[in-house]
Amino acid sequence: MSGPLVIVGDSLLDVDVEGTADRLAPDAPVPVVEGQAEHHRPGGAGLAALLAARDGTRVVLITAVGDDPSGRCLEGLLSPAVEIVRLPLRGTTVRKTRVRARGQTLVRIDTGDGRAMGRPGQVASASAFARAADALAAAGAVLVADYGRGVADLLREPLRGLDVPLVWDPHPRGSLPVPGCALVTPSEAEARGMCEEPYVSPERTARRLVRDLDAEAVAITLGERGAMLARRGGRFGPVPVPHVASGTDACGAGDRFAAAAALALADGASTEDAVARAVGEATRFVEEGGAAALRLHHPDQHCPAAESPVPFAPGASAFEVAAAVRAAGGRLIATGGCFDLLHAGHVSLLRRARALGDALVVCVNSDDSIRRLKGPSRPLVSERDRVEVLRALGCVDAVTVFDEDTPSQVIERLCPDVWVKGGDYDERSMPEAEAVRRAGGEVVILPTVPGYSTTGLIAAARAAS
Repeated sequence: MSGPLVIVGDSLLDVDVEGTADRLAPDAPVPVVEGQAEHHRPGGAGLAALLAARDGTRVVLITAVGDDPSGRCLEGLLSPAVEIVRLPLRGTTVRKTRVRARGQTLVRIDTGDGRAMGRPGQVASASAFARAADALAAAGAVLVADYGRGVADLLREPLRGLDVPLVWDPHPRGSLPVPGCALVTPSEAEARGMCEEPYVSPERTARRLVRDLDAEAVAITLGERGAMLARRGGRFGPVPVPHVASGTDACGAGDRFAAAAALALADGASTEDAVARAVGEATRFVEEGGAAALRLHHPDQHCPAAESPVPFAPGASAFEVAAAVRAAGGRLIATGGCFDLLHAGHVSLLRRARALGDALVVCVNSDDSIRRLKGPSRPLVSERDRVEVLRALGCVDAVTVFDEDTPSQVIERLCPDVWVKGGDYDERSMPEAEAVRRAGGEVVILPTVPGYSTTGLIAAARAAS
C-alpha cells in the first residue's frame, strides 16, 4: 500500500461496566450489578481505526471529537495508535455505556449529542478541512464509517472520484454512499433499510444495491452465515465463514470486517479475496471476545476510570514496564534506533508499533554508539534530549539507552514479545534478530513513511544554510 489507510467517520467513546448480578433490587424486579471494573475504548470510526492500526498499518483518522471529558479520553485512547485529523464538533462527544454481568449485556445507556460542524469554506474550520483533503489525497485506501453524526456528509465532495479503493460501511442514521465505491458493507438489517423494494433474500438485495448505489460491489454481512457478495455485472455468491465462531459478543465485528476489507483492497486483493479475508478476520475477532476484549492502557487524567491489564506508574523504567506487562499477561512491544532529529516518519512508526500490544519500550543508541556507527558529526541531538522528546510521545511508554553497537543485550533483558523495525530490513540482515528469538519474541517489519529520513533532513538543512 503506497499511502496510509484513511478512515473517515464518526467516533464515539464506548464504556463497559463489568460486574456480577446475583440478586434483584428490593424496590424493583431488576438485577443489581455490583461493578468490578470499567473499561474504555474507541467506538465507531475510532474502533475501525484502532483495529486497522493493530494490523501494523499506518492509519489516519478524520473525525470530529469534542473538547469534553469523553472527547479527551477518546483522543487519548486513539492518539498512541493513529494519526488524527480533528474536525470541530458541536455538542458533546457521544458515549455509549454497556452494563454487563458475566459477559452478558443487561442495558446500554447512550449520552452525548455531538455532530460534526463547519464547512470547508469557513475560516474557523478551514485548516482542519485542508488537512482532511491532504490526507485523502495521500491515501492508499479510504474507509468511511458513517454513524450519522455528520463527518461523512461534510467530506462528501472530496470522497467522490477517488482513484484509490473506497469502502463505505453504512449505518441506519447515516447517508447513502457516494457513487463509485469499490465496496459497500451493510449488515442484513442495514441492507433491508437501504433497498426500496421488499426484502426477499440477501443475494437479490445485494444485486439491487449494486445498481441503486452505483457501486462496484456490495457485501451484506450475515453474522455467523458469512457474507453475500454481489459485483457490478451481475456476479454474486455467498462468502462463508471459515468455521463457526465460538464467541457470543459480536460488538465491533462490522468495523473489523470493513477495516480488513479496505486493507485487503489496498494491498491489491480482488474483491472476492478481500471479502473472504474480512469474513475470516471478523470471525476471529468474535472468537477472541469482540470489542469487549480490547484492553487499552491510558494514563491520561481525563479518562480516570479506564483500567488496563498492564498498570504501571508514569515515569516507570523500561524494565519496570516490561515486568508489569509480563505480570499482567500483556504483550510487550519494543523497537530501537538513533532517533536523531525525530520526524513524522518516526512518529508514525512508533504509533503503529504501540498499536501491536499493551506497552511500547524504545531502545535508543547512546551518543558514543551513534558516533561509532555514523561518524564524529553525529548525533546532532544529545541522548538526554532525544530521550526527553521520545518520552513526551503518547505512544511511548518507556525509553532506555544502550551503549553497544546493537540492542541485543537490552533485548535479552527486556524479553519483548515483538521487536519492531521499519524500512527494508529482513531478519537475515538484522543483527539483533537472533537475540529477539532467544528472548522468545518475534520480529515485525513495518513499512516506513516515504519521504522522511534523518539524513535527508540534514542534507536539506545544509543546502539551505
